[in-house]
Amino acid sequence: MSATERGTAPEARPDGTTPGAPRTRGWAARLVVVAIVLSALNLRPAITSLGALLEEVRDGLGMSGSVAGLLTSVPPLCFAVFGVAAPRLARRFGPAAVVCAGMAAITAGLLVRPYAGTTAGFLAGSALALMGIAVSNVLMPVIVKRWFPDRVGSMTGLYSMALALGTSLAAAVTVPLTGVLGGDWQPGLAVWAAVAAVAVLPWLPLLRDRGTAPAGEHRQTRPEPARAAPLRISRSRTAWALAVFFGLQATAAYITMGWMPQIFRDAGVPAGTAGVLLAVTMVMGVPLAFVIPRVATRLPHQGPIVLVLGACGLAGYAGLYLAPAGGAWAWALLLGVSNCAFPLALTMVGMRARSGQGVAQLSAFAQSTGYLISIPGPLLVGVLYQRSGGWGLPIALMAGLMLPQMVVGFLAGRDRTVEEEAAR
Repeated sequence: MSATERGTAPEARPDGTTPGAPRTRGWAARLVVVAIVLSALNLRPAITSLGALLEEVRDGLGMSGSVAGLLTSVPPLCFAVFGVAAPRLARRFGPAAVVCAGMAAITAGLLVRPYAGTTAGFLAGSALALMGIAVSNVLMPVIVKRWFPDRVGSMTGLYSMALALGTSLAAAVTVPLTGVLGGDWQPGLAVWAAVAAVAVLPWLPLLRDRGTAPAGEHRQTRPEPARAAPLRISRSRTAWALAVFFGLQATAAYITMGWMPQIFRDAGVPAGTAGVLLAVTMVMGVPLAFVIPRVATRLPHQGPIVLVLGACGLAGYAGLYLAPAGGAWAWALLLGVSNCAFPLALTMVGMRARSGQGVAQLSAFAQSTGYLISIPGPLLVGVLYQRSGGWGLPIALMAGLMLPQMVVGFLAGRDRTVEEEAAR
């Protein structure tokens, strides 16, 4: 267990409760585990299910390549814009209520967008679903830290595993499900609304709890932010390096989720196989979400991990350029390893700050700034694809962005804290 985790709640009992926390609330903690897992499963299917059927959606709605590129840029835009509001909404309504509303928004958006009939309506439905994902994305780590203060690592691993599983499952089965449902892309996308609806249910009994933790535990963890003065986080070079690293890895991830199936399909790979290849890329995050954070917390400098992940990405892009169909499975595996920069970035957020408030500020700064940085990438890929008529230039752009990602990730991995830098 890392030093950050050890310092989170020294008073916690082995069963996850704290002195003063009623043991009768154990049922609520177990329900929160179920709610977290089901919610995490629904934080990416809205994106990867669309990637698997992007060609059919483009044909059905008459989208150009540029508009399709805009569609793949919507997720980071929504995450940057709506994610900022999540902490304020949680303070007013309680995080359980906000995540419950987020799951309901995902359900509504996924149900509406396939049948909107126009590109604008499809974008609006997607934005509604992504709004729900954005607020849930931000509040999940908050809920984990408050309800399970002595098990942050294991619960974050469980959350990350469920997120990666939902991502890969949607990529793998959307095309076969579409065939089973009659071959039209609308039911193939709308079916994921049913999965999101299930995730609403475990939050309903928790709506009365306006806090983020069982009684007693909440009182012990809440005072720290009230006593500490806010950091001037923008003065920290490490915070900026981490924000740019987060943005560039998010750029690579959303380009992969939005465009990789199309790259393989244009190379002659069948649609169903292209979806499975994306699933292989995404499923690499299931085991590595446990391995990478544990290795990272044992190293004083996380830069070597950044370089290894970046090298895998460069090799994968080279393969896509030279032999996209011939070595498709190898390129999918390499890009899957490279995309595991996401759990590494989240781990470094926790390691680059000493206090709970510092972690919260650094997380908000890195994620909001990072998602803003990632917005142009998928759109630019769509424009280059349409203008050039092939994937040579887009793949060159992806490989080119990997180089600065490796540089800033190496800088962000140095053993220092944002509190030290902000105080200078």
